[in-house]
Amino acid sequence: MTDTTVLDAAHRAMEAAPEDAQARLRFYETLVASELFLLLEEEASGETVTPRVFEVEGQGFVLVFDREERLADFAGGEAPYAALSGRAVVGMLAPETLGMGVNLQVASSSILLPPEAMNWMAETLAGDPAEMEAKAQAFHAPTGLPDSLLQALDMRLASAAGLADLAYLVGVTYDSGARGHMLGVVDAVPGAEGALARAVSDVLSFSGLEAAALDVGFFQGSDPVAARLARVGLRFDLPKPETDTRVPGANPGMDPNRPPRLK
Repeated sequence: MTDTTVLDAAHRAMEAAPEDAQARLRFYETLVASELFLLLEEEASGETVTPRVFEVEGQGFVLVFDREERLADFAGGEAPYAALSGRAVVGMLAPETLGMGVNLQVASSSILLPPEAMNWMAETLAGDPAEMEAKAQAFHAPTGLPDSLLQALDMRLASAAGLADLAYLVGVTYDSGARGHMLGVVDAVPGAEGALARAVSDVLSFSGLEAAALDVGFFQGSDPVAARLARVGLRFDLPKPETDTRVPGANPGMDPNRPPRLK
């Protein structure tokens, strides 16, 4: 299989620079952002899944793949699986003291991640974005943000196909006098706001930046504020959805309020 995925690229960058903490963080951020295909013992039953567990030196690992074809290649044909977000898989494995095998034997991004890595990722992802009420007084061009953060944000928004039309990154001054940065999301699909805010929060969590903060606001394209954002903001276009549009949170493991359970 010759197609290189974003997870392959992040893994290659991490392997090429073993001392680069940012490269490691980018790999983990990409992993939790990815849709993963979890190899199961049997077909999923409702919200309950039974992963196939492999032992390596006495430690249990479940196997995930970032392409259905890669899972089938490893299994030697069709096999039961569950499509889950990387975030959901980490949340299931951490309390069970299980490790994660990623793309084993079928891709350059093949790697075994121990339970300690699951715990660290789960702790990094802990907590939901806080809601706040503030009135923006002025918008200006974003400044001072590292390229690594902008690239990670671009990659995360590219994986949110169909959840919104576009977004603008701007500098913002609030009526309180506070200054910061805001991602203004335009024409988000109803119900997708939480997922998009959480995606931005995850990018910040894995950025490695101390006290990193980025507010997220939601606007309609007809709102005059959207035109103000367009004048000064850095634009991110979200990909259009594929033919079968997904409802936010409808897929297994995508709704944080209804995580799948291990059997």
